[in-house]
Amino acid sequence: MQLSDLDYKINLLFPGVVVRKDLVKAVKGNAIVPTYVLEYLLGQYAASDDEATIHAGIDAVRKILADHYVHRNESELVKSTIREKGRHRIIDRVSVVLNEKADAYEASFENLGIRGVVIDPGTVKANEKLLVGGVWCICDIGYSHSDDLRAVPWILGSLKAIQMSAFDIDQYLEVRRGFTTDEWIDLLMQSIGFDPDLFGRRAKLLQMVRLIPFVERNYNLIELGPKGTGKSHIFSEFSPHGMLISGGEVTVPKLFVNNSNGKIGLVGYWDVVAFDEFAGQKKRTDKALVDIMKNYMANKSFSRGVQTMGAEASMVFVGNTSHTVPYMLKHSDLFDELPGAYHDSAYLDRLHCYIPGWEIETIRGQMFSTGYGFVVDYLAEVLRSMRNRDFSDKYQTHFALGSDISTRDRDGIHKTFSGLMKVIYPTGEATREEIEELLRFAIEGRKRVKDQILRIDATFEPVNFGYTDKTGGGWQPVTTLEEDEYAAYYWTGRGSTTASAIDESAGTNAVGGTSAPSEPTAETAAVPAEEKLFEGQRDFVENQRGVSYETLLMPYLRGASEIELHDPYIRMGHQGRNLVELLALIASAKDSADEVTFKLYTTLDGDPNYQQKQLQMLKQIVQGAAQQGVKVRVAKDPGGHDRWIRTNAGWRINLGRGLDIFQKSEGGWFDLATSRQEFRQVRAFGVTYIREDNH
Repeated sequence: MQLSDLDYKINLLFPGVVVRKDLVKAVKGNAIVPTYVLEYLLGQYAASDDEATIHAGIDAVRKILADHYVHRNESELVKSTIREKGRHRIIDRVSVVLNEKADAYEASFENLGIRGVVIDPGTVKANEKLLVGGVWCICDIGYSHSDDLRAVPWILGSLKAIQMSAFDIDQYLEVRRGFTTDEWIDLLMQSIGFDPDLFGRRAKLLQMVRLIPFVERNYNLIELGPKGTGKSHIFSEFSPHGMLISGGEVTVPKLFVNNSNGKIGLVGYWDVVAFDEFAGQKKRTDKALVDIMKNYMANKSFSRGVQTMGAEASMVFVGNTSHTVPYMLKHSDLFDELPGAYHDSAYLDRLHCYIPGWEIETIRGQMFSTGYGFVVDYLAEVLRSMRNRDFSDKYQTHFALGSDISTRDRDGIHKTFSGLMKVIYPTGEATREEIEELLRFAIEGRKRVKDQILRIDATFEPVNFGYTDKTGGGWQPVTTLEEDEYAAYYWTGRGSTTASAIDESAGTNAVGGTSAPSEPTAETAAVPAEEKLFEGQRDFVENQRGVSYETLLMPYLRGASEIELHDPYIRMGHQGRNLVELLALIASAKDSADEVTFKLYTTLDGDPNYQQKQLQMLKQIVQGAAQQGVKVRVAKDPGGHDRWIRTNAGWRINLGRGLDIFQKSEGGWFDLATSRQEFRQVRAFGVTYIREDNH
């Protein structure tokens, strides 16, 4: 592998604590272990830029996994090995409970499937997270049978948690000075596992925000967006100090405290507690849990009977959205997907930042890095050590926040700004321009929260988000990206008075709900009523040009909210492109705040290899269309070879060749026919337009 200049520099300045990121896939196989476990092992054996050392290290790690990692379906084989050998080393997730009756700590091994194994109190004290959620460990397990049927035959010889024991933070800070800002951000991107060349500056900063809960105590972060954007990856794979749990599995005893036995929950042991699949309007929620969570998020404390206790865990909430941003802004708000108990202004006001998940691209295979990055366990320890520092005032030499920004808004901005500083500028040294970039980003993250609260609760006062440049630059307003993109809908839930008040005081481009200029709607974009559409048969000859979906189909599709396409041949790449081009026209013709349901009925390729590619292609098309407000539903076509379109606006279009009307072309990106359908030659085909109702 040819090292880039950055890769060479990383290996030179951070020897022994970096690893090539594509090696994880090379060694993982079917071992379902977190990335930090694999990189811990790779860091022991393959933290080098020497190819021979890397290959030897990979072989060593593979052998360790093959010999010692416990697969669930091989647990009985491993038990047999332990019995026959008398002792065997394993890699497994271990959790511990206190058996009050026996006055002993007992360990359970998740994949091996054994429990009740006595563990030394000193080992538990040194690894307290064993008591909550469990920890991946390398253990020596012995076997000794007894005639006492109540005795557990398994004996724990030794236990080592898979995480770094020590590192030098001062050396880390000193070496940071050897990197430019761009190089450092790219190093962090590669450490997360992404190729930085495929991300823009803003996209990289959004990834950096995901790291803030690891460097800031009691940081409350939410990210809502489409599926497949990697929202939960960092919290499940990145750090041994973070715990990812399903939003539906949260209980008061599990999260905070069990009053019956006094056992402290997750917030007492983990730096970050992340709630996966948190969205879902119909999800049942425990009101008592919501109330305790609100108090903890605001005051960093919770009650244990009559006693109040504090904790430092940051709270992260990630979930999927099912609508586009303009749709949510037009019909509800950007918290629309949350369960009812959490769609509450008091809870939402405790969130420090809202990551706009809809801006983050769906993860694709080519986005993963093949370069060098920190062994994630090393970076996790670095980030944890930074929790003791506070950079929230680093901007005050150059800038001042607006005077009407409330204490809670200010806290959110400060914590996000401080977190980004710790991640990107851990020495605390940054230029005025670099500080301003992070300050604007932090303000935007809190503004996204507050602006949506204004839609939900009329008792909240509008806030003038921005800052004053102390060097004479005057007032600098801050807007969210969706506010600029969808101004016609952004303030509609609040009415014109709020928007105009902010507009007058800040000089922003906020738009009121009653006086805002509206975008064209699906109705206004539809074909005028007096224009009668053609009914009947049209035929096209081979090699004819000037034909496009825009002229052939769109006059009949405009204004429809449901469109049904039957085409058994959406299999090959060019057929997928045809479908994408039609969906793009439908998306651009509708109001950006509306949604269109597109039902595709097609058939799967008979060859399993091609079928896999077809399914992957259709999945990407579904995801891409959803981001533009077109909900594609794919089902098996029951109609044989017939190809047709039907809309709920009253039209049926019989398609002789389906969408595949264009001749194959070898033209590349610089061929005009690649960009415009009307420049392509068509095959001979016919199309019939049938009016099915009295429209």
